[in-house]
Amino acid sequence: MKKVIAVLMGIVMTAGLAACGSSGRAGTTAAETTEEETETMAEETTQAQTEETQASQDAENGSQADETAAASGTETDGGGTHGKTLVVYFSATGNTERVAEAIAAATGGELFELEPVDPYTDEDLNYNDENSRVSQEHADESLRNVELVADTVNDWQDVETVYIGYPVWWGIAAWPVNTFVEANDFTGKTVIPFCTSVSSGLGDSGQLLADLAGTGDWQEGMRFRSGADEADLDFISLYRYNEGG
Repeated sequence: MKKVIAVLMGIVMTAGLAACGSSGRAGTTAAETTEEETETMAEETTQAQTEETQASQDAENGSQADETAAASGTETDGGGTHGKTLVVYFSATGNTERVAEAIAAATGGELFELEPVDPYTDEDLNYNDENSRVSQEHADESLRNVELVADTVNDWQDVETVYIGYPVWWGIAAWPVNTFVEANDFTGKTVIPFCTSVSSGLGDSGQLLADLAGTGDWQEGMRFRSGADEADLDFISLYRYNEGG
């Protein structure tokens, strides 16, 4: 815009000088320039200067807006719509947490950990012990209503994309995730589940969470092995899910 305005001002000034030179050759003087012409030239110059100043301010404001969006983890699409990316996860032994952190780093998303008010101990997670906490909760669904330290997120209305991560327990998502899903409205949000497991695949865990939520655009999701390293984190696929492909 600055270049365009500068060119236009140059054309105006050149045309004005040419007119004055031509007028001098014809035997006229600057004094013969009419008051109306003088006012018109002044108005054009003032308008050009105003437009240049406004263009500069707009460019500066746009740059500041981009910096603010980047600092807050906000994404901006081509239409100017702002939406945050949130990576929600429950991690029993740290495996899901590592994957969640890698996804957040790759997407610029914010992390939100689901923490049970009554944390799971190593003994609680002993699946081979029928008297362990997880074994009892698996056997009795009424015990799966796990209270969380926090099940809602500040500025949830600004979140556009949600990654939800969890370990797989008996072929389904670890049930502490259910508490978060039931507590929130996913309308207008793209939801991408991801899980960690020793051998089980994603299975129906993502679809079961989608059914439980009842709202949101839930994608197929991805599974990572429990000992996932950087080579296992296929973010190209995650971005494809994010774009609806």
